[in-house]
Amino acid sequence: MLRQIAVLISLLATPLAAQDKGFSLQVPQSLSETGFIKHLLPRFSLKTGIRITPKSEGADAAFGPSGTPVFREGATLWHLSNTGAPHTDGFRAWLLSDIGKRTIEAFAPNGTQLFSAELAPTATAEPVVLTGDAVLGETVSLQRCGRCHVVNDSNRMKAIGSTPSFALLRSFPDWQERFETFFLRKPHPAFTQVTEVTEPFAANLPSPIAPIEMTLEEITAIVGFVASIKAADLGAPIQSQ
Repeated sequence: MLRQIAVLISLLATPLAAQDKGFSLQVPQSLSETGFIKHLLPRFSLKTGIRITPKSEGADAAFGPSGTPVFREGATLWHLSNTGAPHTDGFRAWLLSDIGKRTIEAFAPNGTQLFSAELAPTATAEPVVLTGDAVLGETVSLQRCGRCHVVNDSNRMKAIGSTPSFALLRSFPDWQERFETFFLRKPHPAFTQVTEVTEPFAANLPSPIAPIEMTLEEITAIVGFVASIKAADLGAPIQSQ
């Protein structure tokens, strides 16, 4: 999920640079016959400059029964799998983005919506395997995040008290997304640079503090570390009288 979101941000920021790039997509006949693909692919290309060539087999990516769930057609949950070819992760991230979801649900021949971007909780999906190096993640967290956040007991007295600790953030239902996309969330964009993802600071808007520089691999390691720590116990919800 982390690399998907980061690649999407990069693509949307520089569509003209990607006009000569593309990949192939395997589309089952039953899906192609709905007309949905002719609606979907041009809109992705318009936004990103990435050309997608539909194929019947042997493609860089494929719609089918395995991979990442991306949209629903009635009782059928369609997935996207890929071979790791360039730009396929960006397409997957786009499908799961707000823009992609609106595009999916805008396909309504004769006024009837055929596809939904809402994935039912009971839908079968591949389990998310966190592969980040937790040891490296702890080290990077202390070095890059520890000046503001309490990462563990070793920096408990060195962080900013008003900033949520890693244990507190770990207790949130969307903790993984928060950590994977932290560089997009205020105030981080003002002082964070992610290699090959974020744009350099504008000359007239330098970082207000010593900038944080890291790679996607280090962010993945941070997520792996956070997955290994115990979430803060916030107690039972307050009951209204």
